[in-house]
Amino acid sequence: MIGIGSIVWGVRDIPRAVEFWSEALDYTLKREPDVDWAMLAPREGEGIQLSLKLVTSPSPHRHHLDLFADDQQAEVQRLIELGASRADWEYEEDADYVVLHDPDGNAFCVVQS
Repeated sequence: MIGIGSIVWGVRDIPRAVEFWSEALDYTLKREPDVDWAMLAPREGEGIQLSLKLVTSPSPHRHHLDLFADDQQAEVQRLIELGASRADWEYEEDADYVVLHDPDGNAFCVVQS
């Protein structure tokens, strides 16, 4: 099974974005933010996580989906068979995600849940 686990929003200022989106959506931090990453979730009830990723690009096209998968390898293979392709990406040592491109070239991640 696979589903949207998080919308990843590229921002130039993590603290400012946390403050804005927390108030705008009535979300709260899931845990203490890193210097380049923060995760917000609804203060009450269910809802999709909003992750904030520090970016350097001035372009507004800095967003992607994180798809959470029970079986990451199987889902990556299934998505490639549907037309996705692997992105050329430098992964950190403990990465729990795989970066793919959809047929239009838009990046998205498959994260082991």
